[in-house]
Amino acid sequence: MYYFKGEKTTLTRQKLVCKLENQANQLRQDSLKMIYRAGKGHPGGAFSATEIVTALYFSVMKIEPAKPKWPERDRFILSKGHACPVWYAALARRGFFELSHLDTLRQTHSILQGHPVMTKTPGVDINTGSLGNGLSLGLGMALASRNNGFKYNVYVILGDGEIQEGMVWEAAMAAGHFRPANLFAVVDYNGLQNDGFVKDILGLEPLVDKWRAFGWNVKEIDGHNMNEILNGFEWLQKVGGPAVIIAHTVKGKGVSFMENIVEWHGKTPTKEEFELAMEELIVGGGNG
Repeated sequence: MYYFKGEKTTLTRQKLVCKLENQANQLRQDSLKMIYRAGKGHPGGAFSATEIVTALYFSVMKIEPAKPKWPERDRFILSKGHACPVWYAALARRGFFELSHLDTLRQTHSILQGHPVMTKTPGVDINTGSLGNGLSLGLGMALASRNNGFKYNVYVILGDGEIQEGMVWEAAMAAGHFRPANLFAVVDYNGLQNDGFVKDILGLEPLVDKWRAFGWNVKEIDGHNMNEILNGFEWLQKVGGPAVIIAHTVKGKGVSFMENIVEWHGKTPTKEEFELAMEELIVGGGNG
């Protein structure tokens, strides 16, 4: 039997998947509203990572929203920090802070800035947004558990354009050497970055072979299929780290006119586009 985080009722796998799919749709709606109200943000990459973030926060990770600094908590790093609206939505929906804060994205005194800030936002363990740093930070956190005696896992979401950065592969090589069993990465492989298609700017293939050459366990999944995502995270626990999931995703997933369009990497919808997108999400999202 399974649990949906924040609830005590046991569920079948099928019912858990249904609840997670509904929650993912809610997080997409939250993210879209936040970006529209702020007048700026990155819907494309937030939407491609939505199911992954949902699974982590509502099924997989060991966290206590009432105790955001609990030493035994699992750590989460959104290395592609510009996708933070979906993370903020997940934190709010899990109870780390009031939902009303979602209306303040990117405002001067808001706890929710354009990139994650650990001194402002409950539940954020490290600042991110300067691309390429997240895996090194995650490796440090994972290795620290050997010294501090706490048992926790570290999950790092990386962008596919981001892993063109050399520092990512330095961290991957170091993790392959030190072999922290609690370090897990997910590559949000949506195929697009700020300036175009990843394959045209600096291709990543053969990506699976590259991670394996650095000593990582590797699994490929459909990053929008909730059952595959849950299977992937169960696989991580079974094989141990360092391990990486290559999640094949769609930039702008969930809104037809945003999907696989590079301009939606960092574009704010107009009033008409916002209303059309919300209509799509409300009518077409969730299966519960």
